Amino acid sequence: MSLEHLAVPSVYALITFLAYTSQVLFLSLEPYPLERKQLIRFNALLVCLLISYTRCVFVDPGGIPKKRNEEREETEKEDIRKVRKWCRKCDAPKTPRSHHCKACKRCIPKMDHHCPWTQNCVSHTTFPHFLRFLFYAVVSMLYLSKFLWIRASHLWANRDLPSYLGPNIFQMAHLFMLCVTNFFTLFVLSMLFVRVIWCLAVNTTTIEGWEIERHRTLVRRARHFGGFLEGPDGVMMRIQKQEFPYDIGIWNNFVQGMGTWNILSWFNPLAATPSLASTLNYETNGFESPTLSWPPPDPDRLTRKMPKGMDRPEEAFTYRDAELNPSETLAAFRKRQDDDVVRRRKPFVQRVEAKLAQKRTTTISEEDGFGSEAEDDEICEGTTNNRDGDSVEGNESGEEGWRNSEGERLKDFGVDEDVEFYDEREDDLPLGQLLALRRERAAAAAAAEGTL
Repeated sequence: MSLEHLAVPSVYALITFLAYTSQVLFLSLEPYPLERKQLIRFNALLVCLLISYTRCVFVDPGGIPKKRNEEREETEKEDIRKVRKWCRKCDAPKTPRSHHCKACKRCIPKMDHHCPWTQNCVSHTTFPHFLRFLFYAVVSMLYLSKFLWIRASHLWANRDLPSYLGPNIFQMAHLFMLCVTNFFTLFVLSMLFVRVIWCLAVNTTTIEGWEIERHRTLVRRARHFGGFLEGPDGVMMRIQKQEFPYDIGIWNNFVQGMGTWNILSWFNPLAATPSLASTLNYETNGFESPTLSWPPPDPDRLTRKMPKGMDRPEEAFTYRDAELNPSETLAAFRKRQDDDVVRRRKPFVQRVEAKLAQKRTTTISEEDGFGSEAEDDEICEGTTNNRDGDSVEGNESGEEGWRNSEGERLKDFGVDEDVEFYDEREDDLPLGQLLALRRERAAAAAAAEGTL
C-alpha cells in the first residue's frame, strides 16, 4: 500500500483527534465542561463536516462517455458546437473545460485539481461538496479555537497555583497538541478556502488560472517578436490577447459553481450533486468570438506535420510493419502517432538562446571564412535543437514544464501533461465533425464581417 492511500484515513483520524478527543479532554479541564448548547452546535458542525468530506471522497467526479456511432449521428449538430477537442487516451470528445486526469485516467469535466487528501478530483460534480467541506472545517476549527482559548487562558491566569490543583502532565500535553494542530490546520485550510471562494467568484479553476497566466506569458513573448511565435516545422503563429470567456458575473458564477440559485442549498451537506448534462455547454460572457476556444492557441502545443524520419524518401511509405497483422499494424501506427505528439521541446528561453548563439556562431564563421561546420558542431553539441525546436534528449522536460508565478506546472494539479499539453490535434476529430466544425467557424466569421 502506497502512502497516498493513507491520505483519506489520515484526514478522518485528524478530524477525530481534533473534534472528539477535545470534547473528552474538556470534561476534566476548568473552568467548566462544554455546555449542552455548545455540544449541540459543535457536533452539528462536525456532522456537516463529515458528510461533506465523505461526499468529496466518494462522489464520482464525472467523465466524458464514449458515444456510439448512432448516438453521434443523432446529436452531431449539437455536439459540434460543444466539442472542440478530442482526447487521444479516452478516444472520446473533450467537452469545454475538461482535462485528462493522470490519477483517474479519464477526462474530468471542469477539472479543478486532483486532491491528494480526498484521492478524488475536484470537478464540476464534486466542487460544491469540496467547498462545503472547507467551510465547515474552518467554522468548526474556529469554534474549537474558542474553546481552547478559554481553557488555555484560564490555565495561564492560574499559573501561580500549586500544580496538583491543575491538570496533569498528560492533559497538558494533550491540550498543547490540540492547540498546535488546530492552529496550523486552520491556517492552511483558511487560505485554501479563501482561494477557492475567489476562484468561484471569477468562475475559474486552478488549471484555468494556470492557463490564463500562460496566455499572458505568450502575449508578452509575442509582443517582443512582432506579434508572432514560432511553432513546430517553423510555423509562425499570431498571438493575440484573448479574454477568459467563462466569467459571467459574480452571482451567475456562484450559481453555476454550486449548481443552484438557492443559497440555503449552498450550505446543505445533503444537497444534490450537479448533473453531468450541464457540463456539455457553459455560458460565456460574449467578449470574444464564439469560434475561439479556450485555452487560446499555443505554438508549443501544436502537432508537427510529419514525424521524424518521414522526410527520407526511402521511409516515406513504410515503417517496417510488413510482418505485422492488421491489428498490430494499427497499434503500431497509433503508438508512432502518440510518440510524435508527445515530443519534448526545450523551454522557450533555451530555444531562443540557442538560436541567438547559432546566429552569432554563423556570423563569426562567415567572417572568418572557414571552420563553420566544425565550430557549429562543437558549440551546439548536447544543447542544440533541431529545426522543430525539439530537444536532442527525448526525456527532457520541455515547454510542458512551464511554471506559473507560484511555481506550479500542469502535473501539480494532477493533469496528464503528455496528453493535455500536447493535445492540440484537430485532425483527431472524426471527419464529419471536423468538416461541420470548420463550416460553423466559417459561417460565424462571415456573419461577424457582415456586422462590421
